Amino acid sequence: MMTPDEIRASYIRNAEKLGSKAIPASHLVPENDSTTLFVGSGMQPMVPYLLGQPHPMGNDLANVQPCIRTGDIDEVGDLTHLTFFEMIGRWELGADKATYKRHQIESVMRWQIETLGLDPQRLYVSIYAGNESLGIDFDSEALQVWEELFTSYGIEPTIERDPFKYGASRGGRIYVYDDSENWWSRAGVPSNMPVGEPGGPDSEMFFDHDPEGDPMTHPADGGSRFVEIGNNVFMSHRRTESGFEMLGKPNIDYGGGLERIVSAAMGQVDIFLTPFFTSALAHIEQASGQQYADNTKAFRVILDHCRASVFLIASGVNPDNKDAGYIVRRLLRRAVRFGRKLGLDGAFLSKLAVVFIDEANSYDFVKNEKAMILQKIAAEEEAFSKTLRNGDREIRNFMKKGIVTGRNAFYFYETYGFPLEITIELLAEEGLTLTDPEGFAIAEVEHSEKSKSASAGKFAGGMADHGETTVAYHTTTHLLLAGLREVLGDHVHQRGSNITPERIRFDFSHTQKVNKEELGRVAEFVNAALASDAKITSYETDKDAAREAGVEGSFWEKYPERVTIYNIESSDGKVWSKELCGGPHVESTSMLLDMGDFAILKEESSSAGVRRIKARLKPKAD
Repeated sequence: MMTPDEIRASYIRNAEKLGSKAIPASHLVPENDSTTLFVGSGMQPMVPYLLGQPHPMGNDLANVQPCIRTGDIDEVGDLTHLTFFEMIGRWELGADKATYKRHQIESVMRWQIETLGLDPQRLYVSIYAGNESLGIDFDSEALQVWEELFTSYGIEPTIERDPFKYGASRGGRIYVYDDSENWWSRAGVPSNMPVGEPGGPDSEMFFDHDPEGDPMTHPADGGSRFVEIGNNVFMSHRRTESGFEMLGKPNIDYGGGLERIVSAAMGQVDIFLTPFFTSALAHIEQASGQQYADNTKAFRVILDHCRASVFLIASGVNPDNKDAGYIVRRLLRRAVRFGRKLGLDGAFLSKLAVVFIDEANSYDFVKNEKAMILQKIAAEEEAFSKTLRNGDREIRNFMKKGIVTGRNAFYFYETYGFPLEITIELLAEEGLTLTDPEGFAIAEVEHSEKSKSASAGKFAGGMADHGETTVAYHTTTHLLLAGLREVLGDHVHQRGSNITPERIRFDFSHTQKVNKEELGRVAEFVNAALASDAKITSYETDKDAAREAGVEGSFWEKYPERVTIYNIESSDGKVWSKELCGGPHVESTSMLLDMGDFAILKEESSSAGVRRIKARLKPKAD
């Protein structure tokens, strides 16, 4: 079996052979998008281009994108769920509608079978049924391509049009589903799409991990037999006042879970027994003296959560009690709890992290931050050990009252990370039992529902449009960075940003606190730029040429070889800012001035060698 690095390279080589341009992965933490904490799919950073913005690398693009999804952290521990995963992707922007479906389906199918060795007898697909009431046709074109492909491998392409009734019992190979399963748009099903919105049918690919399994299961039932390994979205329609029309130049959006594809190629349903985890799993077995086969859930949680934390910390997300930092803290502490079940004490996670970092050969941003990552993980492990000790003291204080309820136990779990089993053991040592044990489960469900409701908007992410205020603040960050470099020096570079409609949060490299006089000069610089009515223009150039010309830029590695430079210049020829960026921006600084004067609200430390500024455009009436 190929190594993960070889598999990534294989996919990119195959895409390039078929005409795609390889583009770098995007940062795990999206910039200037307050709707989401993390990049959760390969498609997410591509949304502006799928909606019409030209991409500097052309119209046929491919990459391997690291992703984080946190909605089901507590589900990690089964065969297939991962918090951190990689997605292979391909996008064709403005494709030839006569050939685009065939080109995409054939290329990914043949790569999986002929390069990775995936068994075609265990491949199944889904296609779109159409919606007669909305005038959207059955996807006969995708059907024809799949029929020919399966036939070429000696497989009968049987169509199952009623999978919810018959499952796989009638030998279906191509499953037909309605709007709820095989239609993609930002608004969901086609009936929810606003006028002008693009969307289209998709065709998913599944691998059968249990060919002798329940014949009434089928690809869309969410079970463990049929596992989705990729999805081809054909963005071919637009909603109009009178219904739906076909796009003259449709788009392709393909995404496949790399770990799941490799799992399928191995015929191995357990994703943790793939090459992505081999070395790390062996490390845990040696450190704990325990075997994976006897402790699968604990091993899986530790493996997934440690790997996810490594990539998040490398991306600048430190353990914290809010937003993205809270996710890292939650991942690390859950891993520590499960480590204790294996008898692992001390800084075992930071030692395990070394394995993931050393194997991250495709991701320089991880390898380059090795020391910092290990320091952050070790510090969090030590802090949590103290938290666990505090929890032990509080449990014993409750014991003195003679009653500890299930809700109390959940409080210990949520506040101190105390597993229910340890609480029960401590009570038993004192001759006590847990009162109202079902209260733990009730409190857990209540907490989960509250968390999901509170997080729904923040974690949905990735498909929101560019609000006017957000775009304005994004342009303002360019001027803020230019002002900081003007006042503090050329060592200042962006280290991160977060923009909401209420404020700018901007992190930059600088080792000392910025004093009030310096902050005042930075604000004066930005406000002078606003008053100059400078125009914002852009042009494309080679990345190396931009660097040689001294163009300011951060995260150079995430940009393609052709980049877009945004120039902010007033009519007298003064260049206020020239910076590498992906956009979007306002047209002139006078549009920013109309929103108010630039004001710095706060300056503080973000992390070692990094300072943070919070600022806003303050209406003149404020």
